[in-house]
Amino acid sequence: MKFKQTLTSLSIISTLLASANVNAANLDIELINLTHSIAFTPILVAAHDQQTSLFHLGESATVALQKMAEGGNTSDLKTAITASSGVNLDLTSAPSLAGLTSMGTLDTGENMYLSLTAMMLPTNDGFVGLDSWKIPTEAGTYTIMLNAYDAGTEINDEIINGGGMPGTPGIPADPSGNAGTGATGASSNEANDKVHIHPGNVGDTDANGGISDLNSTVHRWLNPVAKLVVTVK
Repeated sequence: MKFKQTLTSLSIISTLLASANVNAANLDIELINLTHSIAFTPILVAAHDQQTSLFHLGESATVALQKMAEGGNTSDLKTAITASSGVNLDLTSAPSLAGLTSMGTLDTGENMYLSLTAMMLPTNDGFVGLDSWKIPTEAGTYTIMLNAYDAGTEINDEIINGGGMPGTPGIPADPSGNAGTGATGASSNEANDKVHIHPGNVGDTDANGGISDLNSTVHRWLNPVAKLVVTVK
């Protein structure tokens, strides 16, 4: 009888350990910028629970998301993730230019969902994103193609003026160095004020005026704009 009890206890311990391993994952993360001439601001990767998110498609942007989408500021998003017992990874500390691969590792702890955000420059409030991807329990390499989203918080005027604070119109900068000046504005209204698929940059070919400070030959894109490769170990 005592021997059977010992076996039962060992079985319970083994099951608990197996469950712990399922809930905890070490991830190798690679993000490849697939665009022609769009940069990603410092990239935030977060592991979190089912009740937490960085954004949701079709919903109004939070103030924290607005700060990221208009100016690349991820501090409030990171605070929210930490407050819900999630974990953050700054995949980059500087803008990631077109064609570059950004890499990092993340211990998810007991968190079972993965999200990602980074502002796209030059845009008014565009960002690349991943919303609450369920982390697989089986070890392996997984590839997710990521789209560009519009936060719906700012009119896409495509005017570069050093802006970036929430509620301040304009684009902070063009890291690729292909921008013009003197634009009158590509758009004067925002039809969708929820998070939605980004319509893309319009641009023009007038470097010293026109409707846009963006170059239509280099600053446009088609989805997907990034490839995310996650290796679960």
